[in-house]
Amino acid sequence: MTPLAFIPPPRTDGFHIGPLFLHLYGLCIAIGVLVAFWLANRRWVQAGGNPGELERPAIWAVAAGFLGGRIGYVATHTGDFRGKWLEVLFIWKGGLALYGGLTLGILTGLWAARRYRLPVLRALDAAIPAIPLAQAFGRWGNYFNQELFGTPTTLPWALEVEWKFRPGQYKEFETFHPTFLYESLYNLVVVAILLRVGATRRLRPGSLALLYLVLYGAGRFLLELLRTDTTYRLFGLSRNAYVSLAVVVGGSVWLAVRERRPSAAEPEPAAPEAAGPEHAEPAEEDHRAATEQAKDAQAREQAPAGGRDEAGGGRGGP
Repeated sequence: MTPLAFIPPPRTDGFHIGPLFLHLYGLCIAIGVLVAFWLANRRWVQAGGNPGELERPAIWAVAAGFLGGRIGYVATHTGDFRGKWLEVLFIWKGGLALYGGLTLGILTGLWAARRYRLPVLRALDAAIPAIPLAQAFGRWGNYFNQELFGTPTTLPWALEVEWKFRPGQYKEFETFHPTFLYESLYNLVVVAILLRVGATRRLRPGSLALLYLVLYGAGRFLLELLRTDTTYRLFGLSRNAYVSLAVVVGGSVWLAVRERRPSAAEPEPAAPEAAGPEHAEPAEEDHRAATEQAKDAQAREQAPAGGRDEAGGGRGGP
């Protein structure tokens, strides 16, 4: 067993630019946000929208996503901040709860799209594949912070973790499952599936978001079985594992019901016997028109000379 057989730990978690220290965790997240903006805008333009229309709703969504993610993490790790509450603001040290970020971010993005008078669900369809793309890049920030790795393993792609970052019960182990890498690669698969389904299947506006939640929730549940960063567990499952199960079940049911319901925008064609005058056959319409013309001609022939009507009015002579 040699060090070359495993993924080595990062040499540093950032670098200096003059007096500033740039954290690689933040850089990974920033790159993820930028590529997400690019993909969402590209899909929006392909769907017939104008370039840049999604930028303002996306900015609102990203800001709310960071806030929701941080609130979700702090709320479930209050013991880590007791006596040092100022560190709640130090997001470069890690600590963003994804489900909290997704919830507040998506809801805020929908509100912003409505505020800027965009078709809300179609905007959501354009933006939703950009979310797992941002996650795929952002997860590499966990590598540079040496966090969110899994249980010990000696697989060739195992991740070496420095002693000070290992959980107390695993101090004697050196290599662990790189769950950050698993999730990053899985998110790229989710992006590919969403793009494929969006291009080849006709789903209701907004259904692509439900498909994303189902796919991500399923992958996240499996990853939670490996992760070691969650201290609270019930019947062997972490809090996020239960949330993931709820997302998969709820999203699957909602998606199935939503897609099976007949669309009001595409009514079924009326049966011939129930068709009204506007649906009459061309031959019937021609016959009706000919009959009306014959009646008009007969009425003109029977009209009094001079153009008087039955009441004797008009401009004709006596």
